[in-house]
Amino acid sequence: MMPLAQMAEAVLRTADGREKTALSHKYAAAWRAARADGIHPEIGTANPPNHPARPATPELRSPRDVPHRKPGTPEGRIAMMHAVAHIELNAVDLHWDILARFCDVKMPIGYYDDWVKAADEESKHFNLMCDCLEAAGSHYGALPAHAGMWQAATDTADDFMGRLAVVPMVLEARGLDVTPNMIRLFKQAKEVQAVDALEVIYAEEVHHVAYGSKWFHFLCGRHDLDPTQQFHTLVRKYFHGQLKPPFNEEKRAEAGIPPDFYWPLAAGT
Repeated sequence: MMPLAQMAEAVLRTADGREKTALSHKYAAAWRAARADGIHPEIGTANPPNHPARPATPELRSPRDVPHRKPGTPEGRIAMMHAVAHIELNAVDLHWDILARFCDVKMPIGYYDDWVKAADEESKHFNLMCDCLEAAGSHYGALPAHAGMWQAATDTADDFMGRLAVVPMVLEARGLDVTPNMIRLFKQAKEVQAVDALEVIYAEEVHHVAYGSKWFHFLCGRHDLDPTQQFHTLVRKYFHGQLKPPFNEEKRAEAGIPPDFYWPLAAGT
C-alpha cells in the first residue's frame, strides 16, 4: 500500500474532478481496509503542489466578478449548486493537502483516520452536486467560479494550527450557518435531488468541523496554549475579513466550537 502522504499528493495532482474524487475514494477505501485489519499504515512524506491540479473549467474569477443570480430562479439554483460543487472540490483538496503538507508532524492514528474520512466524504459531496447539476441540464465547469477558494491553504501552508483554525473551524463552520437556508430554498422549489444532497452534506460537514476542533484542541494541549486565545490570534492573522452572523450556534456547539470562539471575531462586535 502506498504511504498516505503520497496518496494525498497523487489526489492533489489529479486535475479532472470526477477522476480526482474517484482516486480519493480508492485511497480512502485502501486506508479503511488496512485499518480494519489492525494495520497502522505508513504515513510517509510528500511534496504537495502549492496549488492543486484543476480542470480547464470553470473559469476562475475574483469574487466581485462572479455573476450573482437570483436564487429563486432555476438559473439561480443552478448557480448555487455550481458554487457548492466548487466548494466541495476545493474541500477534497484541502483535506488531502493537510495530510500531505504536514506529514512531518507526528499525530495519533485517529487524526489520519478522521481526515481520510473527511476527504472521502467531500469527494462524495462533489459528485452528489455534479449529479444534481447534470440532472438540471448543466455541469461543473459551465459557470465561472470563485478564484479565492485556495487562499486559506496558501496562507496557512507553513502553519498547521493555522490551517486547522481557518479551514474547518471558520470556512467549513460557515457552511453550517448557510446550508439550512439553501435546503429550504430547494424544498420550496421541490427539487428533491438537491435537497437530499444538501442534507447529506449538512450532516457530514458537522463532523468535519468537529475534526478540526478536536485536533486544534489537541495541539493546543500539546503546546500548553489556551485554545480560545490561540484561535482568535490565528483567525485574525489568516482570515481575511470578519466572521458574519447569524451563526448556527447549535451545530457549531455540536462540532465543539463554543460561542466565545467566534462571537468576539464577529462583524459589528
